[in-house]
Amino acid sequence: MTLIQRGRSPKYDKENKIYPIISQKCVQWNNISLKDAKFVTKEFLNKLESYRFVKRNDILWNSTGTGTVGRLNIVSDDFNKVPVDSHVTLIRTNSNINSKFIYYYLMSPIIQNNLNDYLTGTTKQKELGLSSILKVNIPLPPLSEQSRIAAKIAQLFALLRKVESSTQQYAKLQTLLKSKVLDLAMRGKLVKQDPHDEPAGVLLEKIKAEKEQLVKEGKIKKSKPLPLITDDEKPFDIPDSWEWVRLGDIFSINDRNKTNTETEVGFLPMKDISDGYDGTYTFETRKWGEVKSGYTHIKDGDIALAKITPCFQNLKSCIVNELPNGIGAATTEIYALNPILRSLSYLYVYFLKSPFFIKSGMKNFTGNVGQQRVPKKFVEMFVIPLPPLDEQIRIKKCLVKLLDLLATKIF
Repeated sequence: MTLIQRGRSPKYDKENKIYPIISQKCVQWNNISLKDAKFVTKEFLNKLESYRFVKRNDILWNSTGTGTVGRLNIVSDDFNKVPVDSHVTLIRTNSNINSKFIYYYLMSPIIQNNLNDYLTGTTKQKELGLSSILKVNIPLPPLSEQSRIAAKIAQLFALLRKVESSTQQYAKLQTLLKSKVLDLAMRGKLVKQDPHDEPAGVLLEKIKAEKEQLVKEGKIKKSKPLPLITDDEKPFDIPDSWEWVRLGDIFSINDRNKTNTETEVGFLPMKDISDGYDGTYTFETRKWGEVKSGYTHIKDGDIALAKITPCFQNLKSCIVNELPNGIGAATTEIYALNPILRSLSYLYVYFLKSPFFIKSGMKNFTGNVGQQRVPKKFVEMFVIPLPPLDEQIRIKKCLVKLLDLLATKIF
């Protein structure tokens, strides 16, 4: 090596931003950037020896601070008289050593996974001192082989970046396609209509009759009739065999359960509902007496719908089933949508992940930033299509097939 040297403690210039100095923030895994650099006085800069200014192919190694110590990169730009501060070590190789070979070795798991062997100091302030750096053993092949190894690693890293970029682009495309599929389903364009299907108007009358019966039996509370849907509220055209309804017409929201305090029930925290389209979840088993009275009550067949940001945008919703004794509770940041006809859940859990519903909900957020939520009134009043029951089954089967296909990983 030609030089292994920690930078000097700088004298900062708080008024003039002319002479940058490289700190730990400037040295990231992906680059060395002056974007986060602080600035020093001209007097401090003029007192530095010439070898303290970074050059192309110098290795900069962060040498203090938990979370930043050990991070390194190699200088690929031509900086004009820019030094490093006392928290960064500058490593400069001579003509007999390929600096990129040393750089790749220092960033390898051999060093990074065993970094604690070289660190000193307390948990809050880890230190990679010069004496520790000098103890690092490096297997050194001939210069020509160093260059071949470094070139091969660079080639493979470039390939990995392409794969990573392609993976990210594919993930974005998957999300876009899933949204498009759900949008087509909502508009009645995913499967063909069958003229032999019983029209949704007949289904709606059955739902109304069932709702009246559930109220009569005391299973759900009687609610005020929701206002009729005006033409202005209908956002797009739907097939003639479909009907527009409000969610509150076909679901009751946040029903209450009654049972013995010793009864075992399910408890569904928000964190146990998966993000995205698959609707998977897990629940805890508790006794009913251990469930706080303010929690949202759930029962088998309910759709658990996140109402708080960012969980709402992350599509945290699922159909709850197989709860102990068929009932349970969930975090207060969840709405429980109980279908008047249980079969409705199997399609509407997808409809509630559609861009149409999510974007509409986000426009109606209430509360402060970071604690915004979708109001219950919005969910209850939301205007949504109702397909014939047989078509609902066909749409659901098609959605399952397509979403599973779109979830396939290519790498």
